[in-house]
Amino acid sequence: MVSDGIDRLGFLIHDVQRLMRKRFEARASGLGLSSAQWRLLVRVAKEDGVAQARLAELLEIEPISVSRLVDRMEEGGWIERRPDATDRRVRMIFLTPKASDAYAVIKSIAGEVYEESLVGVKPEARRVLVEGLEAMVRNLTDDETPSIEKVKNTEGTAA
Repeated sequence: MVSDGIDRLGFLIHDVQRLMRKRFEARASGLGLSSAQWRLLVRVAKEDGVAQARLAELLEIEPISVSRLVDRMEEGGWIERRPDATDRRVRMIFLTPKASDAYAVIKSIAGEVYEESLVGVKPEARRVLVEGLEAMVRNLTDDETPSIEKVKNTEGTAA
């Protein structure tokens, strides 16, 4: 049986993610943050003022773990907690200027790692790769299974 490689898709996505994370962490280690702290910093940078409970959902970790992580990052001057204007029980998380500066460095390092990972991949193939991954995210978001009609309507657009 001839395979188009689709049977290895999950393994390939996992391996690429693991190798990119490993390369990123090696380069970013000098900034003094763990990989969990980097993930939190990036999430807060994308959604400054995020509720701590929502942050736990986004990071897919338990709220108590996020609380401890936020405690350490707050002590290090990376983030600050502020009460929500409408619900004093809710704590909102914001980046400090120190973290904003680090985020700029993170983006630069990530860009370098992305470029290294894509050496030899032509611009058109890069575009198709990103479009295909975006379609996969849409298809899998909220555990929705794409209907046959949805698949038929999108065939040919990512190839």
